[in-house]
Amino acid sequence: MKPIISATELLSESAGATPPVLLDVRWTLGGPPGGPEYAAGHLPGAVYVDLDTELAGPPGKGGRHPLPDLEVFGAAMRRAGVSADTPVVVYDGGLGWGAARAWWLLRWTGHPNVRVLDGGLTAWTGELSQETPAPAPGDFQPKPDAGALGLLDADGAAALARSGLLLDARAAERYRGDVEPIDPVGGHIPGAVSAPTTENVGPDGRFLSAEELTGRFTALGAAEAPEVAVYCGSGVSGAHEVLALKIAGFPAALYAGSWSEWSADPARPVAKGPDPQ
Repeated sequence: MKPIISATELLSESAGATPPVLLDVRWTLGGPPGGPEYAAGHLPGAVYVDLDTELAGPPGKGGRHPLPDLEVFGAAMRRAGVSADTPVVVYDGGLGWGAARAWWLLRWTGHPNVRVLDGGLTAWTGELSQETPAPAPGDFQPKPDAGALGLLDADGAAALARSGLLLDARAAERYRGDVEPIDPVGGHIPGAVSAPTTENVGPDGRFLSAEELTGRFTALGAAEAPEVAVYCGSGVSGAHEVLALKIAGFPAALYAGSWSEWSADPARPVAKGPDPQ
């Protein structure tokens, strides 16, 4: 199953016998929260899920967006009507990062049928609703599945940067250490290769074709690498890169703590400049 769905396909499936559960995960780095935007208009039947409180744990030792407590995440999914056997489609405002985070978490915790609306809300051509739905509670119980999508800690990321291909999904200037607007130290994990998430999509915010993405990641070394993994600032945009790699046919793990966790430990090495080092 493709990990993304077009707006046209979603319109058709929503009118079918088994419409997917819709999750609205609008989120912007640094705010404002997506709740008011959801209230102003969302896909009919969609339930809002808050990334900061339901798709991430409190900021701290594990970074700015550590993985959520599974009880909290599971409760949020069940509240939204997610069951083990229901198809799920997640979307955000169009950037794709929030939706990809929800996609990654659902896949990592064992849900077999979840897709991201390609292009997000901006690609939607159907009507919008201001009604808050009250779906029947779902039965989804999150159970992390190492065979679905890989997860790395800081030590695992450091090792993979030497033995495989570790991609840094942040903007190139943050990778180089030219600027660092959020975290305490600029630069990148030694051995990591710069691969900005913004280059996964076209001007309309939709993913490049599978062929184009395969070409992009092959040029970065994914075809030859024994293993591929991704990190970003705090594990959100990195999930978008894992999704892009999935479209391209490359399985990839996520270092969820990402640079926000790595850079908070002064004992960990930091590389700067355009080269992996």
